[in-house]
Amino acid sequence: MIASEPLHHFVDDYLSYSYETNPTAATFDGVHQYDDLLEDFSRSAIDAQIQSLAGMARRLASIATDSLTAIEKIERPMVAAHIQGRLHDLEKLRFWERNPQVYGEILGASLAAQALFDYAPAAERARRVLSKLRQAPRLIQAARDNVKDPPGIFVKSGLETLRGTLRFIETDLPRAFSDVDDMSLLGDLADAQTEAIGALKGYMAYLETDLAPKARASFRLGADRFATKLRFEEGLEIPLARLLDIGLRELSTVQEEFRRVAGKLGPGDPIETWRRVKAERAPVDGVVNTARAQIERLAQFIERRDLVSLPAGEPVVVAPTPDFFRWTFASMWTPGPFEARPSRAYYYLTDVDQSWSADRKQDHLRDLNEPTLWSISMHEACPGHFVHFQHLRHVESKARKSLMMASASMIEGWAHYCEHMIVEAGFEKQDPTIRLGQLAESLIRIARLIVAIRLHAEDLSVEQGVRFFKDEAFLEEGTARREAERGTFDPTYVVYTAGKLMLLKLREDYKALMGAKYSLKTFHDTLLQNGVATFPVHRQLMLGDNPGPAIE
Repeated sequence: MIASEPLHHFVDDYLSYSYETNPTAATFDGVHQYDDLLEDFSRSAIDAQIQSLAGMARRLASIATDSLTAIEKIERPMVAAHIQGRLHDLEKLRFWERNPQVYGEILGASLAAQALFDYAPAAERARRVLSKLRQAPRLIQAARDNVKDPPGIFVKSGLETLRGTLRFIETDLPRAFSDVDDMSLLGDLADAQTEAIGALKGYMAYLETDLAPKARASFRLGADRFATKLRFEEGLEIPLARLLDIGLRELSTVQEEFRRVAGKLGPGDPIETWRRVKAERAPVDGVVNTARAQIERLAQFIERRDLVSLPAGEPVVVAPTPDFFRWTFASMWTPGPFEARPSRAYYYLTDVDQSWSADRKQDHLRDLNEPTLWSISMHEACPGHFVHFQHLRHVESKARKSLMMASASMIEGWAHYCEHMIVEAGFEKQDPTIRLGQLAESLIRIARLIVAIRLHAEDLSVEQGVRFFKDEAFLEEGTARREAERGTFDPTYVVYTAGKLMLLKLREDYKALMGAKYSLKTFHDTLLQNGVATFPVHRQLMLGDNPGPAIE
């Protein structure tokens, strides 16, 4: 009898294959042997991926169950679902032939990772950027070949992303490597930059003049494909209609609490109260300095209340967004969990530019008002993504450690939950504006869940989605439109609220199981040490053989 293949051997092979075919994701995982590559979206490469993934699925299925440990019996279905999710994405959802935004995002993220992570000397990373720029025309040609009948909204979002990537390559990328003094390398970079810019401009003109006028396809996934995506990627088995009911229930509850907290700040329309708070609580010391102070106070509060372990290591650096990345609002750049050596994580915030007009400066600071900035700092840094990724470095299981295989509802659910948990624990309870800001952020995430389901499983229009964000999440027109349009091409932005609710239910069930032995810190540390798997996997690991439903 032939011995069954060890599961860890299969996972090693599967991750190696995944990194080779997804080199940008490999970089974010902290794996750098593919840093000189861009993804290959040629039709032959996609067909080869489908064939290889199907083979991987058969190979995994052939591993005998009785050869697995108790933990491996939990992990194998998770790995199988990840493979099926990738096949579903390539064969059924087919964003690679429906959405030009895919190509702009890959190129921009791939280049930005080399610019922002200092895992190697600048000259070495510049050489890898050179290699990627030389492959950019091939990537853009694949976009031309593949995207033939896109939805109009995808052309719009694709052009926006491509314009941002173009600005990044034209203006910002050279600044990232301004300290490199190898003139030959800089000359090659300039030549490759010119070729990449030409390819991007040509494709953007083609989208505007050729594809946009005849873009008539629907953006909707349909209920079955949407539900299948959530099942494979997030372990969400719940019917979409039930998930929608849960979202509507949460919306009503949070709106009621929003109105109650706003009432503490004075009589009148709670929405106008929130607008007044945003105007009055603009950061007087600038966004970056304010956030630095926030991180210190959050860390002190977490340690004083013993909420979650803060692993030893380099503290997060709160800094102004680099010049070459100032088109972002706020971003957290954390080294991948497989990095050979620990390096600094950066929490970037775009502060006002002194060249801006007074009105623009004030608008920017109102958008990043202190209550909102508290929620952003909790979400992005402490105890959100930064603390999460610090724990992730110490996870032993490769399958549950890899961001390549991560559950978005776990990553974003944890960060969104942290906004709730910190306020729930009594942080600055004498200041109701912080609670109001946290509730305002929650309303946006709940509206995302509702709008995404109705956009893709029902017949909600984008314009109706805009009105929903305005009326139910209290957003201004421009922000409401961006949120509704995002739902067309990023339907899994349901994961923020879904993940938070699944985490809260897991906490409740774990507390009931542990009884007098329960502590919030033990729950958080155990959860984070189990990695970035889907919540059904976390429930099995933490609750045993009869974990119950992940969400109700």
